[in-house]
Amino acid sequence: MKLNPKSAADLSAQIAQSIRDAIVSGTLIVDERLPSEAEMAEQFQVSRPTVREALKRLAAQSLIRTQRGATGGAFVNRLSFEEAYAQQITTSTLLLSMNAVSFDTACEARYALERACAPLAATRRTADHLATMRAEIFRQGQPGLSDEAFCASDVTFHRALVDAAGNPVLSYQLAGAVEAMQPLMNMITFTARDRAVITALHSRIAEALQDGNGMGAADGLTELEAETLALSRTVFSARSERS
Repeated sequence: MKLNPKSAADLSAQIAQSIRDAIVSGTLIVDERLPSEAEMAEQFQVSRPTVREALKRLAAQSLIRTQRGATGGAFVNRLSFEEAYAQQITTSTLLLSMNAVSFDTACEARYALERACAPLAATRRTADHLATMRAEIFRQGQPGLSDEAFCASDVTFHRALVDAAGNPVLSYQLAGAVEAMQPLMNMITFTARDRAVITALHSRIAEALQDGNGMGAADGLTELEAETLALSRTVFSARSERS
């Protein structure tokens, strides 16, 4: 590939994109060793520091790994869904923070996606998934639990529900919804919510999953969505009156 000196992207970004495209297309396969820095510098007609910067970009995305020694170098990495969670969460958080996405829109998307997991979770949930959900429900009922701890417990509960579906693609897609949207929703609604109501709905969802009742779990999520929307409107109304 020849680099485009007129491109808005710098040379290291263009090199990283070229290698990324080769990995995605299968031209470069998992565990394949990339050419040396010197070889790539000659191939792309750039300096070795520029190649090194491109490799850093790819390593930051977990697309390659480096090994030291005589047999070392840069190798194509096998990216797992779990390793990609952090990027998905970061991207979702930035998109929600930097764009005009209404609370109602985010809430609609998040619960629609989570309800898709309910029927699968009802048939695939394990004892560990249920135990995690029960533990978080118990934690949420403890007096003196801080708002931050309650929010973290809320996220853990829903993460267990999503993972109980036993579908890594859904778990990856919902990493942003649960671990980016959920904390933002909690930050807005925590002042108005009744923890007992939230905990009761969580208990209903967990019981439905334990009974293999996917529809019941989905219905519980629908009620939780309605409660979340009602809380947001209470908060926004109060803010409007103060201003």
